[in-house]
Amino acid sequence: MTTTSGLIQIAQQTRHAATKLAVLSTEDKNQGIEAIAQALELAKDDILAANLADCQAATTAGIAKPLYKRLLLDEHKLRDAIAGVRDVGKLDDPIGKVQIHREIDTGLILKRITCPLGVLGIIFEARPEAAIQIVSLAIKSGNGVILKGGKEALRSCEAIVKAIKQGLSHTAVNPDAVQLLTTRSEILELLQLDKYVDLIIPRGSNAFVKFVQDNTRIPVLGHADGICHLYVDQAADIAKAVSITVDSKIQYPAACNAIETLLVHSSIAAEFIPQVATALQAQNVELRGDERTLQILPNIAAATKIDWKTEYSDLILAIKIVDSLNEAISHIEDYGSRHTEAIITEDITAAETFQGLVNAAGVYHNCSTRFADGFRYGFGAEVGISTQQMPPRGPVGLEGLITYKYQMSGNGHIVKTYTGANAKSFIHRDL
Repeated sequence: MTTTSGLIQIAQQTRHAATKLAVLSTEDKNQGIEAIAQALELAKDDILAANLADCQAATTAGIAKPLYKRLLLDEHKLRDAIAGVRDVGKLDDPIGKVQIHREIDTGLILKRITCPLGVLGIIFEARPEAAIQIVSLAIKSGNGVILKGGKEALRSCEAIVKAIKQGLSHTAVNPDAVQLLTTRSEILELLQLDKYVDLIIPRGSNAFVKFVQDNTRIPVLGHADGICHLYVDQAADIAKAVSITVDSKIQYPAACNAIETLLVHSSIAAEFIPQVATALQAQNVELRGDERTLQILPNIAAATKIDWKTEYSDLILAIKIVDSLNEAISHIEDYGSRHTEAIITEDITAAETFQGLVNAAGVYHNCSTRFADGFRYGFGAEVGISTQQMPPRGPVGLEGLITYKYQMSGNGHIVKTYTGANAKSFIHRDL
Protein backbone atom coordinates (compact mmCIF):
# COMPACT_ATOMS: atom_id res chain seq x y z
CA MET A 1 0.00 0.00 0.00
CA THR A 2 1.29 3.45 -0.92
CA THR A 3 1.24 6.07 1.84
CA THR A 4 -0.05 9.59 1.21
CA SER A 5 3.50 10.93 1.13
CA GLY A 6 4.43 8.05 -1.18
CA LEU A 7 1.59 8.92 -3.55
CA ILE A 8 2.68 12.56 -3.59
CA GLN A 9 6.17 11.40 -4.49
CA ILE A 10 4.75 9.29 -7.34
CA ALA A 11 2.75 12.29 -8.56
CA GLN A 12 5.85 14.48 -8.40
CA GLN A 13 7.82 11.93 -10.42
CA THR A 14 5.04 11.79 -12.99
CA ARG A 15 4.91 15.59 -13.21
CA HIS A 16 8.69 15.78 -13.67
CA ALA A 17 8.64 13.14 -16.40
CA ALA A 18 5.66 14.80 -18.09
CA THR A 19 7.46 18.14 -18.19
CA LYS A 20 10.26 16.55 -20.22
CA LEU A 21 7.85 14.49 -22.32
CA ALA A 22 6.03 17.71 -23.29
CA VAL A 23 9.03 18.97 -25.26
CA LEU A 24 10.13 15.72 -26.91
CA SER A 25 10.11 15.56 -30.69
CA THR A 26 7.40 13.73 -32.58
CA GLU A 27 9.99 11.14 -33.59
CA ASP A 28 10.98 10.48 -29.98
CA LYS A 29 7.36 10.06 -28.91
CA ASN A 30 6.60 7.76 -31.83
CA GLN A 31 9.64 5.63 -31.00
CA GLY A 32 8.28 5.35 -27.45
CA ILE A 33 4.87 4.28 -28.75
CA GLU A 34 6.36 1.62 -31.05
CA ALA A 35 8.50 0.37 -28.16
CA ILE A 36 5.31 -0.06 -26.12
CA ALA A 37 3.67 -2.07 -28.91
CA GLN A 38 6.70 -4.35 -29.20
CA ALA A 39 6.97 -4.82 -25.44
CA LEU A 40 3.28 -5.74 -25.19
CA GLU A 41 3.72 -8.31 -27.96
CA LEU A 42 6.69 -9.85 -26.15
CA ALA A 43 4.74 -9.93 -22.88
CA LYS A 44 1.56 -11.33 -24.47
CA ASP A 45 1.67 -14.67 -22.66
CA ASP A 46 2.31 -13.04 -19.28
CA ILE A 47 -0.51 -10.54 -19.80
CA LEU A 48 -3.03 -13.19 -20.85
CA ALA A 49 -2.02 -15.43 -17.94
CA ALA A 50 -2.47 -12.51 -15.52
CA ASN A 51 -5.88 -11.78 -16.98
CA LEU A 52 -6.90 -15.43 -16.68
CA ALA A 53 -5.99 -15.30 -12.98
CA ASP A 54 -8.03 -12.08 -12.59
CA CYS A 55 -11.03 -13.64 -14.33
CA GLN A 56 -10.87 -16.78 -12.19
CA ALA A 57 -10.67 -14.73 -8.98
CA ALA A 58 -13.50 -12.48 -10.12
CA THR A 59 -15.70 -15.47 -10.93
CA THR A 60 -15.07 -16.90 -7.47
CA ALA A 61 -15.99 -13.51 -5.97
CA GLY A 62 -19.28 -13.50 -7.91
CA ILE A 63 -18.53 -10.67 -10.34
CA ALA A 64 -21.50 -9.33 -12.32
CA LYS A 65 -21.72 -10.67 -15.87
CA PRO A 66 -21.36 -7.27 -17.64
CA LEU A 67 -18.27 -6.45 -15.57
CA TYR A 68 -16.79 -9.87 -16.30
CA LYS A 69 -17.15 -9.28 -20.04
CA ARG A 70 -15.24 -6.01 -19.68
CA LEU A 71 -12.56 -7.69 -17.57
CA LEU A 72 -11.89 -10.53 -20.00
CA LEU A 73 -8.81 -9.83 -22.15
CA ASP A 74 -8.41 -12.51 -24.77
CA GLU A 75 -5.80 -12.74 -27.52
CA HIS A 76 -8.13 -10.98 -29.99
CA LYS A 77 -8.71 -8.00 -27.68
CA LEU A 78 -5.03 -7.71 -26.88
CA ARG A 79 -4.09 -7.85 -30.56
CA ASP A 80 -6.59 -5.06 -31.34
CA ALA A 81 -5.27 -2.97 -28.45
CA ILE A 82 -1.69 -3.28 -29.73
CA ALA A 83 -2.87 -2.36 -33.23
CA GLY A 84 -4.49 0.69 -31.65
CA VAL A 85 -1.14 1.67 -30.12
CA ARG A 86 0.48 1.64 -33.54
CA ASP A 87 -2.44 3.59 -35.00
CA VAL A 88 -1.82 6.32 -32.42
CA GLY A 89 1.81 6.42 -33.54
CA LYS A 90 0.63 7.19 -37.08
CA LEU A 91 -1.53 10.14 -36.04
CA ASP A 92 -0.38 13.73 -36.44
CA ASP A 93 1.36 15.14 -33.38
CA PRO A 94 -1.17 17.47 -31.72
CA ILE A 95 1.49 19.41 -29.81
CA GLY A 96 3.13 22.60 -31.05
CA LYS A 97 0.40 23.50 -33.54
CA VAL A 98 0.08 27.25 -34.11
CA GLN A 99 -3.61 28.09 -33.86
CA ILE A 100 -3.21 31.88 -33.94
CA HIS A 101 -0.30 33.82 -35.43
CA ARG A 102 -1.06 37.52 -35.21
CA GLU A 103 0.87 40.77 -35.49
CA ILE A 104 -0.50 42.93 -32.70
CA ASP A 105 1.70 45.83 -33.80
CA THR A 106 4.96 46.11 -35.68
CA GLY A 107 7.42 43.81 -33.91
CA LEU A 108 4.80 42.57 -31.40
CA ILE A 109 3.76 39.04 -32.33
CA LEU A 110 1.15 36.82 -30.65
CA LYS A 111 0.92 33.05 -31.07
CA ARG A 112 -1.50 30.52 -29.61
CA ILE A 113 0.20 27.12 -29.53
CA THR A 114 -1.12 23.72 -28.48
CA CYS A 115 0.51 22.04 -25.48
CA PRO A 116 -0.15 19.05 -23.18
CA LEU A 117 -2.50 19.23 -20.21
CA GLY A 118 0.21 17.85 -17.91
CA VAL A 119 -0.70 14.81 -15.80
CA LEU A 120 -3.81 12.68 -16.29
CA GLY A 121 -5.38 10.62 -13.52
CA ILE A 122 -7.28 7.70 -15.03
CA ILE A 123 -9.50 5.58 -12.78
CA PHE A 124 -11.25 2.66 -14.43
CA GLU A 125 -13.15 -0.50 -13.55
CA ALA A 126 -12.29 -3.77 -15.32
CA ARG A 127 -11.27 -3.34 -19.00
CA PRO A 128 -7.49 -3.76 -18.60
CA GLU A 129 -6.95 -2.92 -22.30
CA ALA A 130 -8.06 0.62 -21.42
CA ALA A 131 -4.63 1.07 -19.81
CA ILE A 132 -2.98 0.35 -23.17
CA GLN A 133 -5.16 2.81 -25.07
CA ILE A 134 -4.75 5.55 -22.47
CA VAL A 135 -0.97 5.30 -22.20
CA SER A 136 -0.44 5.49 -25.96
CA LEU A 137 -2.65 8.56 -26.25
CA ALA A 138 -1.03 10.18 -23.21
CA ILE A 139 2.49 9.80 -24.62
CA LYS A 140 1.52 11.02 -28.09
CA SER A 141 -0.08 14.12 -26.52
CA GLY A 142 2.89 14.69 -24.20
CA ASN A 143 1.07 13.92 -20.95
CA GLY A 144 2.08 11.90 -17.94
CA VAL A 145 -0.50 9.43 -16.66
CA ILE A 146 -1.36 7.89 -13.30
CA LEU A 147 -3.52 4.79 -13.73
CA LYS A 148 -5.79 3.23 -11.13
CA GLY A 149 -7.52 0.09 -12.34
CA GLY A 150 -10.17 -1.81 -10.45
CA LYS A 151 -9.11 -4.52 -8.00
CA GLU A 152 -10.65 -7.12 -10.30
CA ALA A 153 -8.06 -6.24 -13.00
CA LEU A 154 -5.03 -5.77 -10.74
CA ARG A 155 -2.86 -8.60 -12.11
CA SER A 156 -3.69 -7.68 -15.70
CA CYS A 157 -2.85 -4.01 -15.19
CA GLU A 158 0.39 -4.83 -13.39
CA ALA A 159 1.51 -7.06 -16.28
CA ILE A 160 0.54 -4.42 -18.86
CA VAL A 161 2.24 -1.52 -17.10
CA LYS A 162 5.34 -3.61 -16.43
CA ALA A 163 5.64 -4.28 -20.16
CA ILE A 164 5.00 -0.63 -21.03
CA LYS A 165 7.70 0.57 -18.65
CA GLN A 166 10.17 -1.98 -19.99
CA GLY A 167 9.49 -0.81 -23.51
CA LEU A 168 9.91 2.87 -22.62
CA SER A 169 13.14 2.24 -20.72
CA HIS A 170 15.00 2.02 -24.03
CA THR A 171 13.60 5.28 -25.43
CA ALA A 172 13.69 9.02 -24.79
CA VAL A 173 10.37 8.78 -22.91
CA ASN A 174 10.98 8.49 -19.17
CA PRO A 175 9.07 5.43 -17.84
CA ASP A 176 8.09 7.54 -14.81
CA ALA A 177 5.58 9.23 -17.12
CA VAL A 178 3.44 6.12 -16.60
CA GLN A 179 2.44 5.07 -13.07
CA LEU A 180 0.06 2.45 -11.70
CA LEU A 181 -1.73 2.63 -8.35
CA THR A 182 -2.86 -0.67 -6.88
CA THR A 183 -5.01 -0.10 -3.78
CA ARG A 184 -8.55 1.22 -3.38
CA SER A 185 -7.51 3.70 -0.68
CA GLU A 186 -5.31 5.47 -3.21
CA ILE A 187 -8.35 6.62 -5.21
CA LEU A 188 -9.43 9.25 -2.68
CA GLU A 189 -5.83 10.36 -2.21
CA LEU A 190 -5.36 10.72 -5.97
CA LEU A 191 -8.51 12.86 -6.16
CA GLN A 192 -6.95 15.33 -3.70
CA LEU A 193 -3.76 15.87 -5.72
CA ASP A 194 -4.94 18.97 -7.61
CA LYS A 195 -1.43 20.40 -7.33
CA TYR A 196 -0.01 17.60 -9.48
CA VAL A 197 -2.90 16.15 -11.51
CA ASP A 198 -4.59 18.25 -14.20
CA LEU A 199 -7.49 16.05 -15.33
CA ILE A 200 -9.31 13.03 -13.90
CA ILE A 201 -10.95 10.60 -16.33
CA PRO A 202 -13.14 7.98 -14.63
CA ARG A 203 -14.36 4.94 -16.58
CA GLY A 204 -16.90 2.77 -14.82
CA SER A 205 -20.41 2.56 -13.46
CA ASN A 206 -22.81 5.43 -12.97
CA ALA A 207 -22.30 5.38 -9.19
CA PHE A 208 -18.52 5.22 -9.54
CA VAL A 209 -18.30 8.22 -11.89
CA LYS A 210 -20.56 10.28 -9.63
CA PHE A 211 -18.41 9.35 -6.65
CA VAL A 212 -15.34 10.69 -8.45
CA GLN A 213 -17.14 13.88 -9.49
CA ASP A 214 -18.26 14.50 -5.91
CA ASN A 215 -14.85 13.99 -4.33
CA THR A 216 -12.35 16.12 -6.24
CA ARG A 217 -11.50 19.69 -7.18
CA ILE A 218 -9.65 18.43 -10.25
CA PRO A 219 -11.61 18.77 -13.53
CA VAL A 220 -13.37 15.50 -14.41
CA LEU A 221 -14.00 14.27 -17.96
CA GLY A 222 -16.38 11.40 -18.47
CA HIS A 223 -19.93 10.15 -18.46
CA ALA A 224 -22.05 8.53 -15.80
CA ASP A 225 -24.73 6.81 -17.91
CA GLY A 226 -24.86 5.11 -21.30
CA ILE A 227 -28.60 4.93 -21.96
CA CYS A 228 -28.74 4.82 -25.76
CA HIS A 229 -31.84 4.63 -27.95
CA LEU A 230 -32.60 3.41 -31.46
CA TYR A 231 -35.71 4.90 -33.09
CA VAL A 232 -37.22 2.96 -36.00
CA ASP A 233 -39.17 5.51 -38.03
CA GLN A 234 -42.29 4.92 -40.11
CA ALA A 235 -40.13 5.25 -43.25
CA ALA A 236 -37.56 2.68 -42.10
CA ASP A 237 -36.29 -0.15 -44.28
CA ILE A 238 -37.42 -3.12 -42.17
CA ALA A 239 -34.53 -5.44 -43.02
CA LYS A 240 -32.02 -2.68 -42.39
CA ALA A 241 -33.73 -1.81 -39.09
CA VAL A 242 -33.63 -5.42 -37.86
CA SER A 243 -29.94 -5.80 -38.68
CA ILE A 244 -28.95 -2.50 -37.05
CA THR A 245 -31.06 -3.17 -33.95
CA VAL A 246 -29.46 -6.57 -33.40
CA ASP A 247 -25.94 -5.19 -33.85
CA SER A 248 -26.63 -2.20 -31.58
CA LYS A 249 -27.78 -4.52 -28.80
CA ILE A 250 -25.78 -7.74 -29.00
CA GLN A 251 -22.45 -6.92 -30.66
CA TYR A 252 -21.11 -6.03 -27.18
CA PRO A 253 -24.00 -5.55 -24.75
CA ALA A 254 -21.75 -4.54 -21.85
CA ALA A 255 -20.52 -1.47 -23.74
CA CYS A 256 -21.84 1.99 -22.94
CA ASN A 257 -22.83 2.53 -26.60
CA ALA A 258 -25.12 -0.52 -26.79
CA ILE A 259 -28.82 0.39 -26.99
CA GLU A 260 -31.05 -0.08 -23.96
CA THR A 261 -34.36 1.12 -25.44
CA LEU A 262 -35.90 0.54 -28.88
CA LEU A 263 -38.49 3.10 -30.00
CA VAL A 264 -40.78 2.01 -32.85
CA HIS A 265 -43.24 4.09 -34.88
CA SER A 266 -46.77 2.74 -34.47
CA SER A 267 -47.43 2.56 -38.22
CA ILE A 268 -44.79 -0.17 -38.72
CA ALA A 269 -44.84 -1.77 -35.26
CA ALA A 270 -47.03 -4.73 -36.23
CA GLU A 271 -44.68 -5.64 -39.08
CA PHE A 272 -41.31 -4.77 -37.54
CA ILE A 273 -41.56 -5.82 -33.90
CA PRO A 274 -42.23 -9.56 -34.50
CA GLN A 275 -39.29 -9.73 -36.92
CA VAL A 276 -36.85 -7.93 -34.64
CA ALA A 277 -38.08 -9.89 -31.62
CA THR A 278 -37.35 -13.18 -33.39
CA ALA A 279 -33.86 -12.01 -34.31
CA LEU A 280 -33.10 -10.71 -30.80
CA GLN A 281 -34.53 -13.70 -28.94
CA ALA A 282 -32.43 -15.97 -31.13
CA GLN A 283 -29.48 -14.17 -29.50
CA ASN A 284 -30.93 -14.70 -26.00
CA VAL A 285 -32.03 -11.09 -25.55
CA GLU A 286 -34.70 -10.61 -22.90
CA LEU A 287 -37.38 -8.20 -24.15
CA ARG A 288 -39.55 -5.88 -22.08
CA GLY A 289 -42.36 -3.89 -23.67
CA ASP A 290 -44.85 -1.12 -23.02
CA GLU A 291 -48.61 -1.89 -23.15
CA ARG A 292 -48.85 -1.53 -26.92
CA THR A 293 -45.81 -3.73 -27.49
CA LEU A 294 -47.35 -6.40 -25.23
CA GLN A 295 -50.33 -6.54 -27.57
CA ILE A 296 -47.92 -7.65 -30.32
CA LEU A 297 -45.62 -9.73 -28.07
CA PRO A 298 -47.86 -10.99 -25.24
CA ASN A 299 -45.25 -13.38 -23.87
CA ILE A 300 -42.60 -10.82 -22.93
CA ALA A 301 -42.26 -8.95 -19.63
CA ALA A 302 -43.97 -5.61 -19.11
CA ALA A 303 -41.67 -2.58 -19.10
CA THR A 304 -42.02 -0.06 -16.27
CA LYS A 305 -40.81 3.51 -15.98
CA ILE A 306 -37.66 2.15 -14.33
CA ASP A 307 -36.75 0.36 -17.57
CA TRP A 308 -36.66 3.62 -19.52
CA LYS A 309 -33.96 4.95 -17.18
CA THR A 310 -31.92 1.76 -16.76
CA GLU A 311 -28.56 0.99 -18.33
CA TYR A 312 -28.72 -2.81 -18.46
CA SER A 313 -25.26 -3.42 -19.94
CA ASP A 314 -26.63 -6.88 -20.63
CA LEU A 315 -28.83 -8.86 -23.04
CA ILE A 316 -31.99 -6.96 -22.06
CA LEU A 317 -33.89 -4.51 -24.26
CA ALA A 318 -36.92 -2.34 -23.55
CA ILE A 319 -39.35 -1.58 -26.41
CA LYS A 320 -41.76 1.32 -26.67
CA ILE A 321 -44.18 2.22 -29.48
CA VAL A 322 -44.49 5.92 -30.33
CA ASP A 323 -46.83 7.76 -32.70
CA SER A 324 -44.42 10.31 -34.14
CA LEU A 325 -40.86 11.42 -34.60
CA ASN A 326 -41.48 14.19 -32.08
CA GLU A 327 -42.65 11.67 -29.47
CA ALA A 328 -39.48 9.64 -30.00
CA ILE A 329 -37.33 12.74 -29.61
CA SER A 330 -39.27 13.73 -26.48
CA HIS A 331 -38.70 10.29 -24.92
CA ILE A 332 -34.97 10.53 -25.65
CA GLU A 333 -34.88 14.01 -24.13
CA ASP A 334 -36.51 12.67 -20.95
CA TYR A 335 -34.48 9.48 -20.53
CA GLY A 336 -31.37 9.70 -22.70
CA SER A 337 -27.90 10.18 -21.24
CA ARG A 338 -26.60 12.30 -24.15
CA HIS A 339 -24.29 9.51 -25.20
CA THR A 340 -25.36 8.06 -28.59
CA GLU A 341 -28.79 8.02 -30.25
CA ALA A 342 -29.83 6.69 -33.66
CA ILE A 343 -32.69 6.81 -36.15
CA ILE A 344 -33.47 4.26 -38.86
CA THR A 345 -35.34 5.88 -41.74
CA GLU A 346 -35.29 6.39 -45.50
CA ASP A 347 -36.87 9.83 -44.99
CA ILE A 348 -33.97 12.30 -45.19
CA THR A 349 -36.05 15.11 -43.68
CA ALA A 350 -36.88 12.94 -40.66
CA ALA A 351 -33.21 11.99 -40.29
CA GLU A 352 -32.10 15.63 -40.46
CA THR A 353 -34.76 16.64 -37.92
CA PHE A 354 -33.68 13.87 -35.56
CA GLN A 355 -29.99 14.69 -35.89
CA GLY A 356 -30.68 18.40 -35.46
CA LEU A 357 -32.96 18.17 -32.40
CA VAL A 358 -31.53 15.26 -30.40
CA ASN A 359 -28.96 16.47 -27.89
CA ALA A 360 -26.28 13.80 -27.64
CA ALA A 361 -22.56 13.41 -28.25
CA GLY A 362 -23.35 11.09 -31.18
CA VAL A 363 -26.52 11.21 -33.30
CA TYR A 364 -26.60 8.56 -36.03
CA HIS A 365 -28.70 7.77 -39.09
CA ASN A 366 -29.06 4.23 -40.46
CA CYS A 367 -26.11 2.75 -38.59
CA SER A 368 -25.34 0.99 -35.33
CA THR A 369 -24.73 2.93 -32.12
CA ARG A 370 -21.73 0.66 -31.57
CA PHE A 371 -19.73 2.88 -33.93
CA ALA A 372 -19.36 5.40 -31.06
CA ASP A 373 -15.75 4.54 -30.39
CA GLY A 374 -12.44 6.36 -30.74
CA PHE A 375 -10.78 3.53 -32.64
CA ARG A 376 -13.66 3.37 -35.15
CA TYR A 377 -13.61 7.17 -35.51
CA GLY A 378 -9.96 7.00 -36.55
CA PHE A 379 -8.60 8.43 -33.29
CA GLY A 380 -6.33 5.38 -32.88
CA ALA A 381 -7.85 4.83 -29.43
CA GLU A 382 -9.74 6.78 -26.80
CA VAL A 383 -9.29 7.68 -23.15
CA GLY A 384 -13.03 7.62 -22.62
CA ILE A 385 -16.32 9.05 -23.83
CA SER A 386 -17.62 12.40 -22.63
CA THR A 387 -21.30 13.33 -22.66
CA GLN A 388 -20.80 16.85 -21.31
CA GLN A 389 -21.85 19.88 -23.35
CA MET A 390 -18.43 21.51 -23.29
CA PRO A 391 -15.75 20.00 -25.53
CA PRO A 392 -14.25 17.49 -25.76
CA ARG A 393 -17.44 15.52 -26.41
CA GLY A 394 -18.01 11.94 -27.51
CA PRO A 395 -15.02 9.59 -27.84
CA VAL A 396 -12.02 11.51 -26.55
CA GLY A 397 -8.77 11.04 -28.42
CA LEU A 398 -5.71 13.24 -28.68
CA GLU A 399 -7.63 16.48 -29.13
CA GLY A 400 -9.20 16.07 -25.70
CA LEU A 401 -5.81 15.79 -23.99
CA ILE A 402 -4.32 19.10 -25.10
CA THR A 403 -4.75 22.72 -24.21
CA TYR A 404 -2.96 25.82 -25.50
CA LYS A 405 -0.84 28.69 -24.34
CA TYR A 406 -0.41 32.22 -25.65
CA GLN A 407 3.12 33.27 -26.50
CA MET A 408 3.94 36.91 -27.18
CA SER A 409 7.23 38.37 -28.39
CA GLY A 410 8.05 42.07 -28.64
CA ASN A 411 10.93 44.50 -28.69
CA GLY A 412 10.47 46.71 -25.66
CA HIS A 413 6.73 47.20 -26.24
CA ILE A 414 4.73 48.62 -23.33
CA VAL A 415 0.96 49.03 -22.90
CA LYS A 416 1.30 52.75 -22.12
CA THR A 417 1.96 53.33 -25.83
CA TYR A 418 -1.58 52.19 -26.61
CA THR A 419 -3.49 54.20 -23.97
CA GLY A 420 -4.31 57.85 -23.38
CA ALA A 421 -4.97 60.77 -25.71
CA ASN A 422 -2.17 59.92 -28.13
CA ALA A 423 -2.72 56.16 -28.02
CA LYS A 424 -1.29 54.19 -30.87
CA SER A 425 -3.66 51.77 -32.64
CA PHE A 426 -3.13 48.03 -32.82
CA ILE A 427 -2.62 46.39 -36.20
CA HIS A 428 -4.20 43.01 -35.35
CA ARG A 429 -3.08 41.43 -38.60
CA ASP A 430 -3.11 37.67 -38.95
CA LEU A 431 0.14 36.33 -40.36
